[in-house]
Parts: sequence; C-alpha cells; structure tokens
Amino acid sequence: MLERGSKLVVASHNKGKVREIGDLIAPFDIKAISAGELGLPEPVEDGKTFAANALIKAQAAATASGLIALSDDSGLAVDALGGDPGIYSARWAGPTKDFSLAMRNVEEALSAKGATTPDQRKAHFVCALCLATPDGEHVIYEGRVDGALVWPPRGENGFGYDPVFLCDGYDITFGEMEAQAKHAISHRADAFKQLMQAQFGV
Repeated sequence: MLERGSKLVVASHNKGKVREIGDLIAPFDIKAISAGELGLPEPVEDGKTFAANALIKAQAAATASGLIALSDDSGLAVDALGGDPGIYSARWAGPTKDFSLAMRNVEEALSAKGATTPDQRKAHFVCALCLATPDGEHVIYEGRVDGALVWPPRGENGFGYDPVFLCDGYDITFGEMEAQAKHAISHRADAFKQLMQAQFGV
C-alpha cells in the first residue's frame, strides 16, 4: 500500500501530531502533507473506539485528496477515571483545544477521587493508526505506553498531555523528553513500528 518516495496525507489539523508523524515517516522517504495544508474539512468523529475514529479520519482524507492517507486517533486513559478522557481526550481541552485546561481538568477529577499515589494515578496513552486508500482499502495498527500522571505539568516539549505523563521506568515526563527519546518509546512509536514492519518489513 505504502511505497518509499510516495506522498501521504496526514489526516490531522493538529500541528504537533503532524510534526511527530512527519518525523517518524521521514526515514522512509515519505512526504507528509497535512489535511490542514490541503484545506480538507475535519470529519465528525463519532466512533466508539480509537480505531473507529482513526478509520473515519483516514477514509475521509483519502477520499477527498485522492491520495493514501494516514490518521492517528490517540488519547490518554486514566485508570482511576474509568478510562477517561479516552476517545474524548481532546474534548477535555475545550473548544479552543487548550491542553493546559485539559490537564487541569484531569487533575481535578483525580483530586476529587483522592488519587495521590503513583498507583492511584496509573494511566496509559493509546494510539490507533489507520492507513487508507481512496478506493476504501485500509489497515489499522494500535500502540500503547503505560505510566502514571504527575502534577504540576513538567516540560515544554511534546504536546497534549505529555507534560503530566511519566512513562514507566523513566523519571522525566514526555514533556521533558527530547523528541527522539519520546519517539523511541511512545504509543505512537509502538503503532508505527507495527505499521513499518507490515509495510516495509523493517
């Protein structure tokens, strides 16, 4: 489906996500163009899972652009909050997509449950990647990384909930990590490894 030297639409208007995906596919000589650059509308994401929403976005971008499209639906799932924010991770950031607000909302919800220890603040990031063609063919890969939430937020790198996520086995947050270090262990990296193994055998 995917070939070296090809052009790919990243079905996202999130600049941080587009940049991260661009970094991950660059070694394979694939040129990434964002749905935002092409002026593509954002479809209604009414799926009940990360995979379902990833498919909605990828298929819409592939159909509208006539190119292979790659979408990512990802989010933070907090054990003590029953898996929330989950597929609604961006909605916790409000209409302006303010993730400082989202992080504060998650922290307030944890505080209301008296979650203070790392064990009570366990969380994981999930990433569903969908690769879709204009004729309707698609494949989905899912990745995950486990950790716990810290407060206050730490670090200016990454995006979204990265400044409050402490990956298992590390003492710095995703927000404090350099991009390459995060790319080696993140949920998105996990899903990408599966995608590249399937598409390129590496």
